Amino acid sequence: MDLLYRAHKVHREAFVDHEIQLSSLMSIKTGGCPEDCAYCPQSAHHEIELENERLIEPDRVLAEAKAAKARGATRFCMGAAWKSPNARDFPRVLEMIRGVKDLGMECCATLGSLNEEQARAMKDAGLSYYNHNLDTSREHYGKIVSTRSYQDRLDTLARVRDAGIKVCCGGILGLGEAEQDRAKLLMELANMPRHPESVPINLLVKVKGTPLEDADDIDPFDFVRAVAMARIMMPKSYVRLSAGRHDMDDALQALCFFAGANSIFFGEKLLTTANAAVDHDLRLLARLGLKPQVSAQEPAKEIESERSILERTGNAVPA
Repeated sequence: MDLLYRAHKVHREAFVDHEIQLSSLMSIKTGGCPEDCAYCPQSAHHEIELENERLIEPDRVLAEAKAAKARGATRFCMGAAWKSPNARDFPRVLEMIRGVKDLGMECCATLGSLNEEQARAMKDAGLSYYNHNLDTSREHYGKIVSTRSYQDRLDTLARVRDAGIKVCCGGILGLGEAEQDRAKLLMELANMPRHPESVPINLLVKVKGTPLEDADDIDPFDFVRAVAMARIMMPKSYVRLSAGRHDMDDALQALCFFAGANSIFFGEKLLTTANAAVDHDLRLLARLGLKPQVSAQEPAKEIESERSILERTGNAVPA
């Protein structure tokens, strides 16, 4: 209860009360990914009943972005199952980014690893955010992914940051990790050169055919604790309830909102897995006295860190 109270207090100091950012996510290239992420149905390493799809046409993406905006989304995210963008398709991705920006929406992409030239090109096209999750702690990571190192992920994030693109980076809970791994993931995020401007907290969606299809469920309150810690440790970041909301009841989501989650993926599909129904989401927000954010905003004001407050008041600073 003390943790929730502290997280809620930090959240109210940083953001407009009772607002939830609505983001929409679309798979623009599905399946056939050479990475072996143990949780992912799009990996070519797993036996999944999933129809692979090459990069779709920009017109189709922009039509979906317009529909998402009409439903109330202010950020449109595009995901491609690549190890990294290829030279043939990358120009079309840049066209999509420019089109989404012309709609007046924030634009986010997750396309795998990037080099410096690709990061700069997406910045020039108007990309607002780039998503590249760390997934879990350094120590647990090798049990989940072997085809891309933890440092590879950090290097891509550094290129994104250096290009002037906001970072969207979080992790997944329920990968068989220990409580300590969740703490270490949050510490990794909070100790980046700048806090990720967006921190998605995912709950594993167990998909038949993936190595984690029989993973143990985590205690729902442990998920809430992770959201609260993310809010306290990264007070000015958007903390997004991402994958797994389809399996969360309304009470669990309400606790997450109280703990500082202020963004959700809005739409009935997340890449290849189910998401909460749009109408249900809107009814839930209304029942909780929450409202969709009308436009993207920066945090309301600068937040003095808990460490700074303790140092200023002469109290002991925790090790």
